[in-house]
Amino acid sequence: MGARGCLALLPRLCWLLLPLGLPALCAPPRLICDSRVLERYILEAREAENATMDCAAGCSFGENITVPDTKVNFHDWKKVEAGPHAVEVWQGLSLLSEAMLRGQALLANSSQPPHTLQLHVDKAVSGLRSLTSLLRALGVQKEASSTPEAAPSAAPLPTVAVDTLCKLFRIYSNFLRGKLKLYTGQICRRGDR
Repeated sequence: MGARGCLALLPRLCWLLLPLGLPALCAPPRLICDSRVLERYILEAREAENATMDCAAGCSFGENITVPDTKVNFHDWKKVEAGPHAVEVWQGLSLLSEAMLRGQALLANSSQPPHTLQLHVDKAVSGLRSLTSLLRALGVQKEASSTPEAAPSAAPLPTVAVDTLCKLFRIYSNFLRGKLKLYTGQICRRGDR
């Protein structure tokens, strides 16, 4: 296979590695701008939320886990430039990743976690890693740290507490469908990306 054949395989390889949570260094910077990419993660989050809705045994954490507040005032969101949103989305994604890892640890320490629940949590952890890598490739982390809103004196990220797997997946799903989707739509429309 020639050099052209190898280059043609690179995007396909990235698509295969992305769900594994491996760094998306090989991913084109605008991969997150392909709506199918984010929609896939949203679909997985909704499936996980639906799978845990009627769960009683093994779904309670026994402690509160802090997650980002997913409420969005759409009217206000559209008025503000992307910088403050970069801070909110980056910090929210980081907090959500920590929360999912904590949920994963608590689920692993339970007596016998249902296999399907463990699969949903593992897939969510992997998905959050991939989304973080995709946003990092777009320069969101750099943009978030360079805005005045990232200063220590700025208002803290609004948070809520969850105590069940269902609530954690609801927040995950809402965050992806709300703030993350709004933000990626905003930056993908900008000409400098």
